[in-house]
Amino acid sequence: MTSLRSAITSSLPSIRAAVSRSKREVVRRELENCHLVAGIWCHGLTVKQLQAIRGALPETTKLVVAKNSIVEKAIEGTKWEPLKACIKGMNAWLFVHSDEIPPALKPYRNFQKEWKLVLNDFTGAVFEGRLYGPDDFQALETMPTRMESYAYLLGCLQTPAITLVSTLQSPERDAEKPEGEGEAAPATAASALAD
Repeated sequence: MTSLRSAITSSLPSIRAAVSRSKREVVRRELENCHLVAGIWCHGLTVKQLQAIRGALPETTKLVVAKNSIVEKAIEGTKWEPLKACIKGMNAWLFVHSDEIPPALKPYRNFQKEWKLVLNDFTGAVFEGRLYGPDDFQALETMPTRMESYAYLLGCLQTPAITLVSTLQSPERDAEKPEGEGEAAPATAASALAD
């Protein structure tokens, strides 16, 4: 019986290897078209709490709980490799598939405040090839959204156009003034020059 059991176990790959391979594929799939990957220290979080976080996240954001070794192997040789510095302890991984970064991070911050989870903070993130440590998250959370950036850009483009239009309309305003007002100023200037 032991020889049959050993023959079966040696011919089939172990279940653990299959699970880790499938989890690694899940992580790799999430890394495709991803704009930001962030680690969240999830020590002590219950399944119910993790499900509550997942339910609060936007559709373009996914929370995956995976072993650090699986994430480390998945990010090897990719633009996400700087994240290796954050792969310590128990982490859940936040994959943001949109360039709307602050709305993707806000649900976790709200959850963190609601449950008073001061220790369960972000461990780090990679955005546009740069590693953001736990202290740098303020920069990510206060980034302007796409609509705010468009509004700012439109304002920058609109201001010179408004200035140009008002400059072009100013001779028309001078021509519309009554005759006494428009001639009085040059006459005084001419008499000042004559003296």
